[in-house]
Amino acid sequence: VQLQASGGGLVQAGGSLRLSCAASGRTFTSYDMAWFRQTPGKEREFVASITWNGETTDYADSVKGRFTISRDNAKNTLYLQMSSLKPEDTAVYLCAAAPRGFYYTPLYNYWGQGTLVTVSS
Repeated sequence: VQLQASGGGLVQAGGSLRLSCAASGRTFTSYDMAWFRQTPGKEREFVASITWNGETTDYADSVKGRFTISRDNAKNTLYLQMSSLKPEDTAVYLCAAAPRGFYYTPLYNYWGQGTLVTVSS
């Protein structure tokens, strides 16, 4: 599956953004999906995940209550709605896909190219 993330940009602290990740090439519902983020000099950080049918979601403590992950299987698209953004949310956000059925031990072997989110103070 090929993944293309978009929707990043510059936003002031307290603002909102919605990221999208368009999937193509294979059946979107074959995959559990996730968002990660990365900043220079730091390890890639898990942000949120969602099962193939959208029934289960999980979030990093740092974004819980502010970010919402969702998917539209009819449109083969994954979303991340980000609200109450903070400067420390600044990062490249990447979407990833893992074969479904192993949600709690995922193997994210498909990655998008990332989209940059910059939050100014």
